[in-house]
Formats: sequence, C-alpha cells, structure tokens
Amino acid sequence: MEEIKSNKPDPYQALRYREFNVFLLLRFAMVFAWSMQFIVIEWEVYSLTKNPLSLGIIGLMEVIPAVGMALFAGHIVDQREKKGLLVKCILGFSVISFGLFLLTWPKVVGGWSSNVILYSIYALVFFGGLVRAFMGPTIFSLLSLIIPKKVYPNAATWSSSVWQIGAVMGPALAGFSINWIGVHWSMCLVFGFSILSLIALSQISAKPIINPKIGESIKDSLTEGLTFVFKNKIVLGALSLDMIAVLFGGAVALLPVFAQDILKVGSEGFGILRAAPAVGAFITMIVSAYVPLYKNAGKKLLIAIFVFGLSIILFGLSTYFWLSVFALFLSGLADGISVVIRQTILQLKTPDHMRGRVGAVNSIFVGSSNELGAFESGATAKLMGAVTSVVFGGSVTLLTVIFTALKSPTFRNLDLKKDMDDHHKLE
Repeated sequence: MEEIKSNKPDPYQALRYREFNVFLLLRFAMVFAWSMQFIVIEWEVYSLTKNPLSLGIIGLMEVIPAVGMALFAGHIVDQREKKGLLVKCILGFSVISFGLFLLTWPKVVGGWSSNVILYSIYALVFFGGLVRAFMGPTIFSLLSLIIPKKVYPNAATWSSSVWQIGAVMGPALAGFSINWIGVHWSMCLVFGFSILSLIALSQISAKPIINPKIGESIKDSLTEGLTFVFKNKIVLGALSLDMIAVLFGGAVALLPVFAQDILKVGSEGFGILRAAPAVGAFITMIVSAYVPLYKNAGKKLLIAIFVFGLSIILFGLSTYFWLSVFALFLSGLADGISVVIRQTILQLKTPDHMRGRVGAVNSIFVGSSNELGAFESGATAKLMGAVTSVVFGGSVTLLTVIFTALKSPTFRNLDLKKDMDDHHKLE
C-alpha cells in the first residue's frame, strides 16, 4: 500500500518547495512585464507610423541580438552562478523599461520628431534583445537547481503554465491599460513588475555551479551543446515544431492592425482580443496540473499545434469580433498544451551541466521566433494584406504538423511515461 501511495500523481508536488513558489512569482512577473512592454510599444509604434512593417521591425530589432548572442550566452550561463546572472538580466530590463517610460512621456519627448522617437524605441528594443539572450537560458538552468530531479515533470508543467499565463496576460492588460491610463503610465506599470521580479529573486539563495568543465573553451562548449540538440531527435523535433508554429502562426503581432482597421474595436477591443488567449492558457494550467500530458506526448503535441494552426486561420478569416475572440481563445488553449509538453521534454532530456546551452538553443528556436514571427507577419502583411498574411501563416503551420506526423514516427509515438517513472524513483 505504501508503494501505491508514493506513486500516486501529486498535482501540487513542486509547489511544496518554497523557492519554487518564489521562482513562479519571479517568472510570472518577468514574463508579464516583458510581454506587456512589447505590446505597448507595438501600439505606440503603429500609432506613430500606421505602417504594419514597423511592427515587424520591432521584432527584428529584438531577434537580431537575441539570436546572435544566444549561444555565447548559453556558454556563460553554464559557467557562472545563476542567481547573480539573473539579477544582472533583470536590472538590464529595468533600465530598458524605464527608458521606454521616458520615451512615451510627452514632457520629455514633446519637441522630438516622430522619427527620433521611433528610432530611440528601436534602439532600446535592440538592447532588450541582448538582455533576453542571457535571461532565457539562465531561468531554464535555475529551475533545475531549486527542486529535486524527481519533481522535474511537475515543475515543468507549473513553470510552463505560468510562463504561458504571463505571456498572454501581459499583452491583455496592455490593451486595457492603454485605454485606461495611456501608453506612458502603462510603461510605468511594466517597470513596476520588473522591480517586483527583482524583489522575488532576492528570496532565492545562490546556487552551486555544477558544470564539471569550468574554463572550457567557448568553441568546445558550444560544439557540445549544439551536437546534443541536433543528435537528439526528440528535443530537435519539439523545438522545430514549436518554432514553425510561432514563426508562421503568430497572428498576435498584427492585432493592432485587426483591432484598429479590420474589426474596428479600438484599444478596449484590442485588450479583449489579447485577453482571449490568456483564458485558454489558464485552462491549460489547471487541467495539466491534474491530467499529466506526458502520456502519448508526441501525438498530443502534434494535435495541439494542428489546432493552433486551425484557430489562426479562423481568426484571419473572421470579420466578427466575438468569433475572432473565440479563435484566439482556442489558440491560447492549444499553445498552452504545446508549451507544457515541450518544456517537460526539455527538462527530462537535458543533462544538468548543459542546461544553459540547451536553453540558449531553445531561445533561438522558440523564444526568438516570436519576434522573427512578428517581422514575418509585418512583412507579409505589407505585401499581401493582414488577412492573407495570417491565413498563410496558419496554413504553413498545418502543413508542418502533417509532414512531421507522416515522416517522423519516432516523434509521433513519443511517450514520456518511462522518463517520468525514472525520475519518480530518484530521491
């Protein structure tokens, strides 16, 4: 009877560790602030230019340094103490958000031309990309140091869900706060959340460096990390699928265009549209905590991304506000499932001493594809119109899922139950 009791799934297993709860607060505050800031700036830039390509340039300005520095950042993360690095990352973000707060203050930029304001925003977004190159792998590595290995799957579920909630609630609040308090004070709110994340981080103790190859050359370090990712078909498949979905199916970058020019619902309607995926993500968090997604993970991931693609097409074709809201709700639900499964795969399959480098590759494949996807959406919207751009992206996502399901039976039949059982045996 004791064995049966010990093997019973505990949906709150990871939440029984104090530092993990603090970590969730920190991660939510940081993701919330970053995603809210991105949307506020999108709205401000589109209001200044009325050019959808300018929305794409925002993404490009962040993705260039984020991708360019990612592998080097992964090497540094594996060589350094994680809490100290994360403090520096959050301080860097706080400086950037305060700078954007000043750039949206009429008393400061009242005499500036629109172009000067625009290029100054682009410059701060570029520096934000440098910060993000380090932040992603640092957070990914820190998670594995504050909980025991047997809790990884459950912790990955909660961490991924909190990330998803922050990533969609930040933009949702951005839409409402632009309407309620304006762009300037919305940026002040972003700055406040960055300070909150810094306070939360102070409650986590410094962790030991567990990399046995301290002082290893950058070349050898990066070669080892890349070799691991590209030889592990499960990790590579999960990263590639999510990258394609985010890169081509990311309609959210064009929401200012849909809200202002197609659905004509203004900033308040924009807030509702941004909030819709948050509801889906919240449902994902609740359900995945009680119903583990590791069984038949490959099939579930493929189905989730397929549904995501369908919902994006539906959103692109819809001319009715509430149908558009429903489509975005469905996309949040499906994307939440995808994120939880992918993060579980990475936590279970990545060796401890390589988490920084694998986290860096993850940020290239998935994290930065958000911004690259914003550029793709903006560029294609400029060439073929916003509606055609969104439908095209959703269609590419569907074709990618079908191709992967047919050509990769190993991934299609992936089941993480054995990995889960192995980690439950570890004490």
